[in-house]
Amino acid sequence: MPIIRFYLGMVLAVLAIGCSNSKKEKYTAIDGLSRDKDNIALLQKVSALPQDILSPENNPLSEDKIALGKLLFYDPILSGNQDVACVTCHHPSTGYAEFLDLSIGPNAHGLGSKRKFKVPNNIPFVKRNAQTILNAAFNGINIYNKYDPENASMFWDERVSSLERQALEPIKAFEEMRGNDYAEDEILDEVISRLKKIPEYNLLFETAFNEKNAITIDNLAKAIAAFERTLVTTNSRFDQYMRGDEDAIHISEKDGFELFKTVGCMNCHNGPMFSDFKPHVIGAPANAKLKEEDKGIKDSFAFRTPTLRNLRFTAPYMHNGSLTTLRRVLEFYEDISNGKVRHKSIPKDRFDPLVQELDLSVKDMSLIISFLNTLNDENFDKEIPKSVPSGLPVGGEILTK
Repeated sequence: MPIIRFYLGMVLAVLAIGCSNSKKEKYTAIDGLSRDKDNIALLQKVSALPQDILSPENNPLSEDKIALGKLLFYDPILSGNQDVACVTCHHPSTGYAEFLDLSIGPNAHGLGSKRKFKVPNNIPFVKRNAQTILNAAFNGINIYNKYDPENASMFWDERVSSLERQALEPIKAFEEMRGNDYAEDEILDEVISRLKKIPEYNLLFETAFNEKNAITIDNLAKAIAAFERTLVTTNSRFDQYMRGDEDAIHISEKDGFELFKTVGCMNCHNGPMFSDFKPHVIGAPANAKLKEEDKGIKDSFAFRTPTLRNLRFTAPYMHNGSLTTLRRVLEFYEDISNGKVRHKSIPKDRFDPLVQELDLSVKDMSLIISFLNTLNDENFDKEIPKSVPSGLPVGGEILTK
């Protein structure tokens, strides 16, 4: 189903919890398109998540494929040193994200806040905060509940589209899973070679894809994507409220919802995922752990709007994890509204124009945070496989030594 792109009134104002009201007639966005403030109201829509999941035509869901994808997700055989798995940085105990500002990949041990590099080490921190995989199946969905799973926006910098393409990127990334032993153009072939040597994986791939010699890079990506597509949370208290249950959220949370709308948060945090899936320049504080400054999309300091769903699991916040709590995120936007700059390389005149028109005050924050908590949903797959076909430790070296 072709994706429908709606550019009318798209506001480049907020990344994480940005809130804005416009007094400008028009401005030019990063994508070069002119925005008209009169159309902003068209974007003031949020809704419950769909209860059906779309898959690409060439990768329909099946129980066998999902089961295979889950094993691969937990198996460190996919990493260069065979010491880190997808789940290492996206663990179900932390909502398929992790409570670290910047993830630690190969040559390390421990899980979450206990994860540390081994010594000696020359591998850097992952330069961006690990986003939750929960509901990534709905990435790209717009205010009309339309989305195309083959062209869904992925990552903070939108560098690939679709869960299938996303699944391979961490395996290729030096600081995420690849490590020192293989070049980027070698690692996927190495992983496929390893998988082919394991009889159980040969059988699982052939069953999942109903073909001989089924262990291929393409099928590896499809299996992982199929599993990730099942990690959805579509019944938060907010979803129940939007489907007609007036008692699903409390009065204070309803007040917070009204504030969320009136101060302008929905200019960018709209649709059922509370994201416009567009890039924004907001000048978030830098993370001192990074030796090189992260300049974002095309060196513009722009990053894609994240979802606001399941924020309970995704702290710390912003693209580099520089803000530890939702309160600090909202205080950051209040600082912007008062003319303060929090990133030395991004002066105010480079911010998205509407971010300088913020209408957010301290008195609003508690109620808005109360509302955001209605978007949490703990009903997702938390079952961890007891073993993986490679025989390696499930999840990689996640035990503290």
